[in-house]
Amino acid sequence: MEYEDKKKLEPVYSLKIKAGKRRTYFFDVRETKGGDYFITLTESTKKFGGEGYERHKIFLYKEDFNRFLKSLDETVTHVKTNLMPDYDFDEFDRRQEEWERQQEESGGFKGEGDQSEKSHAEEDMTW
Repeated sequence: MEYEDKKKLEPVYSLKIKAGKRRTYFFDVRETKGGDYFITLTESTKKFGGEGYERHKIFLYKEDFNRFLKSLDETVTHVKTNLMPDYDFDEFDRRQEEWERQQEESGGFKGEGDQSEKSHAEEDMTW
């Protein structure tokens, strides 16, 4: 029975976004016991000195999806349009792609991602 409970907590869909050297975002879809779905948004940050990870979670339920997405889009658009209209936001994508390419070439990217994913999955089994 314990195995079935742990299996139930595993995401039915997961998306991982590496954000530089120390930060990763996880977007996980999970199923409730009643057959419903919700999203967990997790920010995982590597602690200084390599002593584990610090995590922050947001649980997002279906009744809030549309308002959350609309508000997030309005907020990002406001920053891009009104507060920082001349800033090149694509710069971050280019820098991330370059960093990932360097990590793959040096063989360091896969190991770091595996450790972060393992820590993330292990933590989710505890709630």
